[in-house]
Amino acid sequence: MSRASVARRIAAAAAYGGGGIGLLSGATIGLMAAEAQLTRRRIGTSEELPPRADGRYGTTFAHRDGPPLRLAFLGDSTAAGLGVHRARQTPGALVAAGLAAVAERPVRLRNVALSGACSDDLDRQVTLLLEQPDQAPDVCVIMIGANDVTERVPLSRSVRQLAEAVTRLCLAGSEVVVGTCPDLGTIEPMGQPLRWLARRLSRQLAAAQTIAVVEHGGRTVSLGDLLGPEFAANPRELFGPDHYHPSAEGYATAAMAVLPTVCGALGLWPEDVERPDAARREGLLPVAHAAARAASEGGTEVAAARGPWALLRHRRRRRLPAEDPTPPTADAAAPPASSDPADRR
Repeated sequence: MSRASVARRIAAAAAYGGGGIGLLSGATIGLMAAEAQLTRRRIGTSEELPPRADGRYGTTFAHRDGPPLRLAFLGDSTAAGLGVHRARQTPGALVAAGLAAVAERPVRLRNVALSGACSDDLDRQVTLLLEQPDQAPDVCVIMIGANDVTERVPLSRSVRQLAEAVTRLCLAGSEVVVGTCPDLGTIEPMGQPLRWLARRLSRQLAAAQTIAVVEHGGRTVSLGDLLGPEFAANPRELFGPDHYHPSAEGYATAAMAVLPTVCGALGLWPEDVERPDAARREGLLPVAHAAARAASEGGTEVAAARGPWALLRHRRRRRLPAEDPTPPTADAAAPPASSDPADRR
Protein backbone atom coordinates (compact mmCIF):
# COMPACT_ATOMS: atom_id res chain seq x y z
CA MET A 1 0.00 0.00 0.00
CA SER A 2 1.40 3.40 -0.98
CA ARG A 3 2.16 6.10 1.57
CA ALA A 4 -0.58 8.27 0.08
CA SER A 5 -3.13 5.47 0.46
CA VAL A 6 -2.16 4.84 4.09
CA ALA A 7 -2.35 8.56 4.88
CA ARG A 8 -5.74 8.84 3.21
CA ARG A 9 -7.05 5.81 5.15
CA ILE A 10 -5.89 7.29 8.46
CA ALA A 11 -7.43 10.65 7.62
CA ALA A 12 -10.67 8.98 6.54
CA ALA A 13 -10.78 6.98 9.77
CA ALA A 14 -10.33 10.24 11.67
CA ALA A 15 -13.15 11.92 9.76
CA TYR A 16 -15.58 9.08 10.32
CA GLY A 17 -14.61 8.22 13.87
CA GLY A 18 -12.66 5.05 13.18
CA GLY A 19 -10.36 3.67 15.79
CA GLY A 20 -7.31 3.34 13.61
CA ILE A 21 -5.53 0.88 11.39
CA GLY A 22 -3.98 -2.31 12.68
CA LEU A 23 -0.54 -1.90 11.14
CA LEU A 24 1.46 -3.79 13.76
CA SER A 25 1.17 -7.26 15.26
CA GLY A 26 0.79 -7.79 18.99
CA ALA A 27 4.34 -9.14 19.25
CA THR A 28 5.72 -6.11 17.39
CA ILE A 29 3.80 -3.72 19.63
CA GLY A 30 5.18 -5.50 22.70
CA LEU A 31 8.73 -5.25 21.38
CA MET A 32 8.21 -1.57 20.58
CA ALA A 33 6.93 -0.93 24.12
CA ALA A 34 9.98 -2.65 25.62
CA GLU A 35 12.35 -0.66 23.42
CA ALA A 36 10.49 2.53 24.34
CA GLN A 37 11.02 1.87 28.06
CA LEU A 38 14.73 1.31 27.44
CA THR A 39 14.93 4.56 25.47
CA ARG A 40 13.24 6.45 28.32
CA ARG A 41 15.85 5.13 30.75
CA ARG A 42 18.64 6.20 28.41
CA ILE A 43 17.20 9.69 28.03
CA GLY A 44 16.42 10.02 31.72
CA THR A 45 13.87 12.30 33.33
CA SER A 46 13.87 16.04 33.67
CA GLU A 47 11.71 18.48 35.56
CA GLU A 48 13.11 21.41 33.61
CA LEU A 49 10.54 23.85 32.26
CA PRO A 50 10.77 25.76 28.99
CA PRO A 51 11.53 29.49 29.30
CA ARG A 52 8.52 31.75 29.06
CA ALA A 53 8.60 33.80 25.87
CA ASP A 54 5.15 35.41 25.93
CA GLY A 55 5.18 39.11 25.23
CA ARG A 56 5.69 41.76 22.60
CA TYR A 57 8.31 41.53 19.83
CA GLY A 58 9.44 44.03 17.24
CA THR A 59 9.23 47.03 19.53
CA THR A 60 11.24 48.93 16.94
CA PHE A 61 7.99 49.21 14.98
CA ALA A 62 5.87 50.36 17.93
CA HIS A 63 5.31 53.73 16.24
CA ARG A 64 3.43 52.10 13.36
CA ASP A 65 -0.33 52.56 13.24
CA GLY A 66 -2.58 49.67 14.18
CA PRO A 67 -2.49 47.01 16.87
CA PRO A 68 0.27 44.38 16.99
CA LEU A 69 -0.19 41.14 15.13
CA ARG A 70 -1.28 38.32 17.44
CA LEU A 71 0.70 35.09 17.15
CA ALA A 72 -0.07 31.95 19.15
CA PHE A 73 1.86 28.70 19.58
CA LEU A 74 0.14 25.46 20.57
CA GLY A 75 1.29 21.87 20.92
CA ASP A 76 3.85 19.91 22.90
CA SER A 77 7.29 20.69 24.31
CA THR A 78 8.72 21.33 20.85
CA ALA A 79 6.28 24.21 20.48
CA ALA A 80 7.03 25.30 24.05
CA GLY A 81 10.81 25.31 23.45
CA LEU A 82 11.90 22.74 26.03
CA GLY A 83 15.65 22.21 25.94
CA VAL A 84 16.88 25.81 25.67
CA HIS A 85 17.49 28.28 28.48
CA ARG A 86 16.69 31.67 26.96
CA ALA A 87 13.27 32.85 25.82
CA ARG A 88 14.62 34.25 22.56
CA GLN A 89 15.83 30.75 21.59
CA THR A 90 12.36 29.19 21.65
CA PRO A 91 10.58 28.65 18.33
CA GLY A 92 7.73 30.96 19.35
CA ALA A 93 10.11 33.85 20.03
CA LEU A 94 12.09 33.18 16.85
CA VAL A 95 8.98 33.18 14.66
CA ALA A 96 7.56 36.23 16.47
CA ALA A 97 10.76 38.21 15.88
CA GLY A 98 10.93 37.12 12.25
CA LEU A 99 7.27 37.94 11.65
CA ALA A 100 7.73 41.39 13.17
CA ALA A 101 10.68 42.06 10.86
CA VAL A 102 8.78 40.96 7.73
CA ALA A 103 5.53 42.74 8.63
CA GLU A 104 7.34 45.76 10.11
CA ARG A 105 4.80 45.67 12.91
CA PRO A 106 4.98 44.60 16.54
CA VAL A 107 3.93 41.03 17.26
CA ARG A 108 2.38 39.82 20.50
CA LEU A 109 3.18 36.18 21.25
CA ARG A 110 1.12 33.88 23.43
CA ASN A 111 2.33 30.32 23.91
CA VAL A 112 -0.08 27.79 25.45
CA ALA A 113 1.89 24.67 24.46
CA LEU A 114 2.30 22.00 27.14
CA SER A 115 5.31 19.71 27.59
CA GLY A 116 4.21 16.11 27.31
CA ALA A 117 0.98 16.98 25.49
CA CYS A 118 -0.70 14.69 22.98
CA SER A 119 -3.25 15.90 20.46
CA ASP A 120 -6.09 15.44 22.94
CA ASP A 121 -4.76 18.48 24.85
CA LEU A 122 -5.31 20.78 21.88
CA ASP A 123 -8.97 21.27 22.82
CA ARG A 124 -7.90 22.79 26.16
CA GLN A 125 -5.24 24.93 24.53
CA VAL A 126 -7.62 26.29 21.89
CA THR A 127 -10.16 27.11 24.62
CA LEU A 128 -7.51 29.16 26.42
CA LEU A 129 -6.78 31.15 23.28
CA LEU A 130 -10.43 31.79 22.46
CA GLU A 131 -11.56 32.86 25.92
CA GLN A 132 -12.01 36.35 24.44
CA PRO A 133 -13.49 35.87 20.95
CA ASP A 134 -12.57 39.38 19.83
CA GLN A 135 -8.92 38.66 20.69
CA ALA A 136 -8.46 35.54 18.57
CA PRO A 137 -4.90 35.22 17.22
CA ASP A 138 -4.20 36.42 13.70
CA VAL A 139 -2.16 33.28 13.11
CA CYS A 140 -1.59 30.10 15.12
CA VAL A 141 1.31 27.65 14.85
CA ILE A 142 0.70 24.10 16.08
CA MET A 143 3.50 21.56 16.62
CA ILE A 144 2.12 18.23 17.77
CA GLY A 145 2.34 14.49 17.18
CA ALA A 146 5.52 13.10 18.71
CA ASN A 147 3.88 12.07 21.98
CA ASP A 148 0.94 10.56 20.12
CA VAL A 149 3.41 8.16 18.50
CA THR A 150 5.41 7.36 21.63
CA GLU A 151 2.24 6.95 23.72
CA ARG A 152 0.72 4.72 21.02
CA VAL A 153 -2.36 6.88 20.51
CA PRO A 154 -4.37 5.58 17.52
CA LEU A 155 -3.29 7.71 14.60
CA SER A 156 -6.86 8.34 13.45
CA ARG A 157 -7.79 9.66 16.89
CA SER A 158 -4.75 11.95 16.92
CA VAL A 159 -5.61 13.32 13.46
CA ARG A 160 -9.26 13.84 14.39
CA GLN A 161 -8.30 15.87 17.47
CA LEU A 162 -5.94 18.02 15.42
CA ALA A 163 -8.61 18.59 12.75
CA GLU A 164 -11.09 19.70 15.40
CA ALA A 165 -8.58 22.22 16.79
CA VAL A 166 -7.82 23.60 13.31
CA THR A 167 -11.54 23.95 12.58
CA ARG A 168 -12.20 25.87 15.80
CA LEU A 169 -9.32 28.27 15.17
CA CYS A 170 -10.28 28.88 11.55
CA LEU A 171 -13.90 29.56 12.50
CA ALA A 172 -12.61 32.11 15.02
CA GLY A 173 -10.83 33.94 12.20
CA SER A 174 -7.27 32.70 12.74
CA GLU A 175 -4.90 31.46 10.09
CA VAL A 176 -3.43 28.09 11.08
CA VAL A 177 -0.03 26.61 10.28
CA VAL A 178 0.81 23.12 11.52
CA GLY A 179 4.34 21.82 11.83
CA THR A 180 3.66 18.14 11.31
CA CYS A 181 5.01 15.27 13.41
CA PRO A 182 8.83 15.16 13.40
CA ASP A 183 10.78 12.09 12.34
CA LEU A 184 11.30 10.19 15.59
CA GLY A 185 13.75 7.87 13.86
CA THR A 186 16.44 10.52 14.35
CA ILE A 187 16.54 10.22 18.14
CA GLU A 188 20.04 9.08 19.12
CA PRO A 189 19.27 6.90 22.17
CA MET A 190 16.60 4.93 20.30
CA GLY A 191 17.64 1.48 19.13
CA GLN A 192 16.34 -0.83 16.44
CA PRO A 193 13.71 -1.96 15.62
CA LEU A 194 12.04 0.88 17.53
CA ARG A 195 13.80 3.50 15.44
CA TRP A 196 12.47 2.02 12.19
CA LEU A 197 8.94 1.70 13.61
CA ALA A 198 9.01 5.20 15.05
CA ARG A 199 10.12 6.65 11.72
CA ARG A 200 7.38 4.76 9.88
CA LEU A 201 4.61 5.77 12.28
CA SER A 202 5.72 9.40 12.58
CA ARG A 203 5.79 9.81 8.80
CA GLN A 204 2.38 8.17 8.47
CA LEU A 205 1.01 10.52 11.11
CA ALA A 206 2.63 13.56 9.44
CA ALA A 207 1.05 12.70 6.09
CA ALA A 208 -2.39 12.11 7.63
CA GLN A 209 -2.09 15.36 9.60
CA THR A 210 -1.40 17.20 6.35
CA ILE A 211 -4.51 15.85 4.67
CA ALA A 212 -6.73 16.74 7.62
CA VAL A 213 -5.26 20.21 8.15
CA VAL A 214 -5.48 21.22 4.49
CA GLU A 215 -9.05 19.92 4.21
CA HIS A 216 -10.06 21.93 7.31
CA GLY A 217 -8.60 25.25 6.22
CA GLY A 218 -5.00 25.28 7.44
CA ARG A 219 -1.53 24.89 5.96
CA THR A 220 1.25 22.52 6.94
CA VAL A 221 5.03 22.55 7.01
CA SER A 222 6.77 19.19 7.27
CA LEU A 223 9.37 19.02 10.02
CA GLY A 224 10.17 15.31 9.83
CA ASP A 225 12.81 15.02 7.14
CA LEU A 226 13.96 18.58 7.83
CA LEU A 227 15.00 17.51 11.30
CA GLY A 228 16.25 14.18 9.96
CA PRO A 229 19.37 14.45 7.75
CA GLU A 230 20.39 17.74 9.37
CA PHE A 231 20.03 16.32 12.87
CA ALA A 232 21.71 13.06 11.91
CA ALA A 233 24.66 14.93 10.40
CA ASN A 234 24.98 17.38 13.31
CA PRO A 235 23.50 15.66 16.37
CA ARG A 236 25.72 17.53 18.85
CA GLU A 237 24.64 20.90 17.45
CA LEU A 238 20.96 20.30 16.67
CA PHE A 239 19.94 18.13 19.62
CA GLY A 240 19.88 19.39 23.18
CA PRO A 241 21.65 17.83 26.18
CA ASP A 242 19.04 15.05 26.47
CA HIS A 243 19.62 14.03 22.81
CA TYR A 244 15.83 14.18 22.37
CA HIS A 245 14.71 17.79 22.23
CA PRO A 246 16.25 20.24 19.75
CA SER A 247 19.00 22.63 20.78
CA ALA A 248 18.87 26.37 20.06
CA GLU A 249 20.29 25.69 16.59
CA GLY A 250 17.71 22.96 16.03
CA TYR A 251 14.82 25.21 16.97
CA ALA A 252 16.21 27.93 14.69
CA THR A 253 16.24 25.44 11.80
CA ALA A 254 12.59 24.57 12.42
CA ALA A 255 11.59 28.23 12.87
CA MET A 256 13.21 29.24 9.58
CA ALA A 257 11.13 26.57 7.85
CA VAL A 258 7.86 27.66 9.49
CA LEU A 259 8.28 31.44 9.20
CA PRO A 260 7.70 31.78 5.41
CA THR A 261 4.43 29.84 5.65
CA VAL A 262 3.28 31.95 8.61
CA CYS A 263 4.01 35.10 6.61
CA GLY A 264 2.36 33.64 3.51
CA ALA A 265 -0.80 32.82 5.46
CA LEU A 266 -1.02 36.51 6.43
CA GLY A 267 -0.32 37.74 2.90
CA LEU A 268 3.10 39.09 3.86
CA TRP A 269 5.32 36.88 1.68
CA PRO A 270 6.21 37.74 -1.95
CA GLU A 271 3.97 35.12 -3.59
CA ASP A 272 4.64 36.48 -7.09
CA VAL A 273 8.36 35.84 -6.60
CA GLU A 274 7.98 32.35 -5.17
CA ARG A 275 5.90 30.77 -7.92
CA PRO A 276 5.84 26.95 -7.95
CA ASP A 277 8.87 25.60 -9.77
CA ALA A 278 8.51 22.25 -11.52
CA ALA A 279 12.29 21.80 -11.42
CA ARG A 280 12.01 21.74 -7.61
CA ARG A 281 9.13 19.22 -7.76
CA GLU A 282 6.60 21.87 -6.79
CA GLY A 283 3.06 22.33 -8.05
CA LEU A 284 -0.48 20.98 -7.82
CA LEU A 285 -0.97 17.41 -6.62
CA PRO A 286 -3.85 15.40 -5.19
CA VAL A 287 -3.92 16.16 -1.47
CA ALA A 288 -2.92 12.64 -0.39
CA HIS A 289 0.04 12.55 -2.78
CA ALA A 290 1.21 15.99 -1.69
CA ALA A 291 0.93 14.88 1.95
CA ALA A 292 2.96 11.72 1.38
CA ARG A 293 5.70 13.60 -0.45
CA ALA A 294 5.85 16.34 2.18
CA ALA A 295 6.22 13.78 4.98
CA SER A 296 9.55 12.70 3.49
CA GLU A 297 10.78 16.12 2.30
CA GLY A 298 11.45 18.48 5.17
CA GLY A 299 10.50 22.13 4.94
CA THR A 300 7.74 21.41 2.43
CA GLU A 301 4.59 23.52 2.59
CA VAL A 302 1.19 22.10 1.60
CA ALA A 303 -1.79 24.42 1.20
CA ALA A 304 -5.27 23.98 -0.26
CA ALA A 305 -5.66 24.82 -3.94
CA ARG A 306 -8.94 23.88 -5.56
CA GLY A 307 -11.14 20.84 -5.22
CA PRO A 308 -9.11 17.73 -4.32
CA TRP A 309 -5.83 19.44 -5.20
CA ALA A 310 -3.15 20.92 -2.98
CA LEU A 311 -0.20 23.18 -3.73
CA LEU A 312 3.15 21.75 -2.69
CA ARG A 313 6.22 23.95 -2.60
CA HIS A 314 9.52 24.44 -0.83
CA ARG A 315 9.61 27.96 0.54
CA ARG A 316 12.97 29.68 0.40
CA ARG A 317 14.11 30.15 3.95
CA ARG A 318 15.32 33.52 5.16
CA ARG A 319 17.63 33.96 8.08
CA LEU A 320 15.93 35.05 11.26
CA PRO A 321 16.71 38.47 12.78
CA ALA A 322 19.98 38.37 14.66
CA GLU A 323 18.53 40.20 17.64
CA ASP A 324 15.16 41.45 18.79
CA PRO A 325 14.24 43.27 21.98
CA THR A 326 13.12 40.57 24.39
CA PRO A 327 9.87 41.15 26.29
CA PRO A 328 10.33 41.89 30.00
CA THR A 329 8.76 38.57 30.95
CA ALA A 330 10.45 36.46 28.29
CA ASP A 331 13.29 35.13 30.43
CA ALA A 332 11.10 34.50 33.45
CA ALA A 333 10.44 30.94 34.42
CA ALA A 334 7.23 29.59 32.97
CA PRO A 335 4.51 28.34 35.31
CA PRO A 336 4.54 24.58 35.82
CA ALA A 337 3.39 22.96 32.61
CA SER A 338 3.01 19.44 33.87
CA SER A 339 3.16 17.60 37.15
CA ASP A 340 4.49 14.45 35.53
CA PRO A 341 8.31 14.40 35.43
CA ALA A 342 8.15 11.61 32.84
CA ASP A 343 6.67 14.00 30.28
CA ARG A 344 8.85 14.41 27.29
CA ARG A 345 8.13 16.37 24.17
